[in-house]
Amino acid sequence: MATFTKKILSGSTDGKAIKVAATATAGTTIHTGSTTTTTLDEVWLYAVNTSASSVKLTIEWGEATAPDGNIEVTVQPEAGLVTVIPGLLIKGNATALVVKAFAATANVICIHGFVNQITV
Repeated sequence: MATFTKKILSGSTDGKAIKVAATATAGTTIHTGSTTTTTLDEVWLYAVNTSASSVKLTIEWGEATAPDGNIEVTVQPEAGLVTVIPGLLIKGNATALVVKAFAATANVICIHGFVNQITV
């Protein structure tokens, strides 16, 4: 039977927001997956744009290769928490998959979220 454990994002300090400082690849680390092949991380990410202008956010989903690993969204200004990743999975690998982010403007996008770690 699978077990579920809710965890904070590995790039977060004590569950606080992760400020996206990077403006190009390789992005700011949001979460590093497991190195155990029987572990799945269900990742939920929400973005907040603290600026007065729209900002393009790129999530590098386990790889930095465009377009394969890129998920892009334009985050509107002061729109509150915007769902960016709605529970997508990354699977444990001998080399952990890493979720990173970069934005068109540095230090105005903050990422919140959590991981449901599933062990099968």
